[in-house]
Amino acid sequence: MSPESSLSRIRIGSAPDSWGVWFPDDPQQVPWQRFLDEVALSGYEWIELGPYGYLPTDPAVLTEETAKRGLKVSAGTVFTGLHHGEAVWEKTWAHVADNAALAQAMGAQHLVVIPSFWRDDKTGEVLEPDTLTPEQWRNLTSLTERLGREVRERYGLRIVVHPHADTHIDSEENVVRFLDGTDSSLVSLCLDTGHYAYCGGDSVKLIETYGERIGYLHLKQVDPEILADVRAKGTPFGPAVAQGVMCEPPSGVPALGPVLEAAQKLDVDLFAIVEQDMYPCEPDAPLPIAQRTRAFLRSCGA
Repeated sequence: MSPESSLSRIRIGSAPDSWGVWFPDDPQQVPWQRFLDEVALSGYEWIELGPYGYLPTDPAVLTEETAKRGLKVSAGTVFTGLHHGEAVWEKTWAHVADNAALAQAMGAQHLVVIPSFWRDDKTGEVLEPDTLTPEQWRNLTSLTERLGREVRERYGLRIVVHPHADTHIDSEENVVRFLDGTDSSLVSLCLDTGHYAYCGGDSVKLIETYGERIGYLHLKQVDPEILADVRAKGTPFGPAVAQGVMCEPPSGVPALGPVLEAAQKLDVDLFAIVEQDMYPCEPDAPLPIAQRTRAFLRSCGA
């Protein structure tokens, strides 16, 4: 795609993830003020909230802090284990409600929903089987639809479910099964190009095939050589990230230009949020990467 090409329907942003932030509070992470300063300095105007409690949860405080840096919020993020059934609903909803209320107060329209991990993302401990039973699939699809309905009715937000490495919604087979099993009016997809490639999927193909289900994008690339090593050794996601499996564009896969071009052809407004998993990282590492990535995306027309 030439730099002159206009991706007029694509709104570019970044997220705490690109600053090595995975947790509400962690000594290895940069303070939230530094994240906000540097994401604005990198040329982004849209951000996600990241893990609940990392950024201020008082909407008045966060509104002031984002506004003075020219930033706006595109989405919040929640983690769910809905395949476990009704028993986890109340606990899940309590987590969702806090995030959704803050996202709504900040003017966001989306809530990114990440399925729970089947193995611990830090230790690699296997927490449950990596495949779901038919009953668990029914729980997952039906309760995700319920989540979509209630989040929309109570908070005016649209949920976008994020296929993710080391979860049960990962490969093309599982993503398609999930999409085919859920109501398109209630459940959309947050297509993370890096996670989908990590799990063997083709982002352009998914956009072209299931375009009406794509509600949000995360822009990310994987290093093919490190990914091959990760797959060969069965390395869990957390240690794989520490190994550098998610890399700075445009050095990895998939190529982001064709992904953005395919998304533009859907002719709907889409957020495309840069999310380079970097936990843990040196405090000075994220800013220059973010600036180069923003410049690269401009060269793609975004």
